Amino acid sequence: MRYLSVTEVAKKWDVSERSVRNYCAQGRVNGAFLTGKTWNIPKNAEKPERTNKRKDKPTTLLDILKEQKASKCSGGIYHKTQIELTYNSNHMEGSRLTHDQTRYIFETNTIGVEKEVLNVDDVIETANHFRCIDMIIDHAKAALTEKFIKELHLVLKNGTSDSRKDWFAVGEYKKLPNEVGGRDTALPEEVADKMKALLTEYNAKEKKTFEDILDFHVKFERIHPFQDGNGRIGRFIILKQCIENNVDLISIDDEYNTEYRSSLYQAQTTNNLDTLVSVFEKCQFRLDIKLSDFFELIDQVSKEVNS
Repeated sequence: MRYLSVTEVAKKWDVSERSVRNYCAQGRVNGAFLTGKTWNIPKNAEKPERTNKRKDKPTTLLDILKEQKASKCSGGIYHKTQIELTYNSNHMEGSRLTHDQTRYIFETNTIGVEKEVLNVDDVIETANHFRCIDMIIDHAKAALTEKFIKELHLVLKNGTSDSRKDWFAVGEYKKLPNEVGGRDTALPEEVADKMKALLTEYNAKEKKTFEDILDFHVKFERIHPFQDGNGRIGRFIILKQCIENNVDLISIDDEYNTEYRSSLYQAQTTNNLDTLVSVFEKCQFRLDIKLSDFFELIDQVSKEVNS
């Protein structure tokens, strides 16, 4: 391989020699090495991009969620999504925290209440729920795996009273049989095989649709792989699947909790998804209204970039 000097590369890249030396010293030029005090730079080395180069506007929901998460933007779609999804999902499972209390925890990482008794687990699981959503945003494009699903459960239940029970497997599949609404679920010894089969079936699909997401959810909740927290983990998975596959966000609203559970049972026992589809579409519409201003902005930016 032929190597060039700093002077030759500076002319080639149309930058100063100091810039070339800095690029090399920072390890940003592949294959460059020092001989004494002289840099030897491969002839085919590419000029590094400027670190302060202006970034393109984010054009997808995931782009915006990542940007606002990194900048700790207040009042944006990331902020709103965290609060809406966390409040509704936890409230469906019996949390007594109000919407305002959920928002306050997210915004200040503190609890400010007077003359009110709060359940410690409600507070811990709310904070943990925020962390799980962050994990989903960070790994939205990664394949859905058993390992990731177990990590979500580990984070969700970390520090709760359940985590101090010897028989409760935090971050692992259940050790004891459980049921939902009087219905048996997969036995502990069946869970691993059933989860592998479900994920293999889902990941084999090149393009995942709204119907595929519903089908996965029905089967996941039928397995009920964890001792507790299956509903929230299932809804986390829906969020990841929607973001990854550019499907309109589905957040099961607490207002539709009874209808959701009834239609989920019907889907599991009759394989008829029609009623569940209707509930999910209602929830999509309700969330669209709450986040309409943000979605309009995303559409506008996308049109500007593509025009």
